[in-house]
Amino acid sequence: MPIKAGWIFFMSTFGSYIQEAYDELLHKVSWPSWDELQQTTVIVLVALLITTLLIFGMDFVAQRVLSFIYSILGK
Repeated sequence: MPIKAGWIFFMSTFGSYIQEAYDELLHKVSWPSWDELQQTTVIVLVALLITTLLIFGMDFVAQRVLSFIYSILGK
């Protein structure tokens, strides 16, 4: 019998958690406007592009430097 009581307690607390999360998302969270959402999305995409190009450039330079070193060492 204790297992059944524990399961009922778990389900009631889980249901309560879901209800509280729903209420918070619906009433307490301030959602961005469509314009704000578009602006921040563009900012994130530009930052991602810059980061990608930076990492690509560092990888390219590292490859060239290591190829040069290996060619000097004769390997």
